[in-house]
Amino acid sequence: MRVYLVIIDDSEEARGALRFAARRAADTNGTVHLLAVVPRQAFNAFGGVQATIEEEAHDRAEALASSAAGELMTEVGRFPQITVRLGDAKTVINEHLAEHPEVAALVLGAARDGGPGPLVTHFAAAAGALPCPVIIVPGGLSDEEIDRLS
Repeated sequence: MRVYLVIIDDSEEARGALRFAARRAADTNGTVHLLAVVPRQAFNAFGGVQATIEEEAHDRAEALASSAAGELMTEVGRFPQITVRLGDAKTVINEHLAEHPEVAALVLGAARDGGPGPLVTHFAAAAGALPCPVIIVPGGLSDEEIDRLS
């Protein structure tokens, strides 16, 4: 089964990547895996405070991923797998790809304006060393254009 890995956050780019991946999964009898990455806090608070801050960030990421999963279920009738991990996004994504050889494509959304974004920049440059293709969904596409292309 084809698995399309989407890095989910609250950005418009992630929404476009999710829409594309959902349509591809539906057309190929595949599935979508949502990966939400919670960045480590840049400061070190007292142990209990630090743990609480990270737990709250994890809960927010999980709620965001669950919301996106619900939208996906409504749109294409399939519920995705959800993973929430703590750490640097590039490192977490690389580790996830290494642990999950069933991933058929990493689907990322590029920003509409300005640069493509740090993940797109990094993974486009590293694409030759990845275990799967990278699909970059342009941020300027409408829902109808994404549907047509997927």
